[in-house]
Amino acid sequence: MSTMTDVVDDVRGFNRFYTRVLGLLRPELAGSAFGLTEARVLFEVAHRDDLAVSDLRRDLDLDAGYLSRILSGFTASGLVAREKSAADGRRQVVRLTAGGRQAFDELDRLQAAAIDTLLAPLDDGQRNQLVGAMGQIRRMLGSETPWTGIVLRPPQPGDLGWVVERHGARYAAEYGWDATFEALVARVVADFAERRDNQREAGWIAELDGDRVGCVFCTAADADDTAQLRLLLVDPSARGAGVGTRLVDECLRFARRTGYRRITLWTNDVLVAARRIYERAGFRCDRREPHHSFGHDLVGEYWSRDL
Repeated sequence: MSTMTDVVDDVRGFNRFYTRVLGLLRPELAGSAFGLTEARVLFEVAHRDDLAVSDLRRDLDLDAGYLSRILSGFTASGLVAREKSAADGRRQVVRLTAGGRQAFDELDRLQAAAIDTLLAPLDDGQRNQLVGAMGQIRRMLGSETPWTGIVLRPPQPGDLGWVVERHGARYAAEYGWDATFEALVARVVADFAERRDNQREAGWIAELDGDRVGCVFCTAADADDTAQLRLLLVDPSARGAGVGTRLVDECLRFARRTGYRRITLWTNDVLVAARRIYERAGFRCDRREPHHSFGHDLVGEYWSRDL
């Protein structure tokens, strides 16, 4: 386990690396006449109507005199117009002129091209991983950046191994379950893959901001008219975004379309978050049975609902 000192060193190392990356994307290196701070000011003015100078100074954390010199230069160049606020005559607002809009559009095009060049060596999967990691960093460090959307898709090559690995790692970390649980998941996944019963069984991988964050499977139970919900998982990084609910709802829709009349699942009483999702989806616990599995004394629960 990493110590706080190790984590601090890793963060500092990442900061040095990313500073070099950002240096490659500086406007002047991308072919623009603007410096980095000038580009930041232009971006904010371009994306906000009648922006108060005081708000711009606060949001960018700039010295008042420095910002005033930048805006004066923009005004002299015909890029920005400054005037008193209609709502509050004590405040000054800025907006782009037609020339300023044209200059910003060119700056935006050059920087987008620079980023495109930076990402060109990566394949689609690597780009999705990069975007997902960036989103996680921003949210973990306090940014209010919203999720860009949940995508549910069928498993692709490599996904089934991820399902096994994520279950094993997460349940060991959160509940202390041993490798016999990961072995159980591996058997369930292997059976699903070998049957290839696309008419009566299906699985879904949830992606959030391009990153894999969850899964669920709908398989045939012993009775012909009964389905089974299996292997619901939501990664901690995505909890609170509605991923688990979306996965369960998709599983229920598939079961209904396929003609099942009932659906069951097996869980354990310690899985509180999952049990809440099942209850909201209309499942009810039919019976509970104590058992010793995965290195622990547990209480297994059998849930079901009509479709």
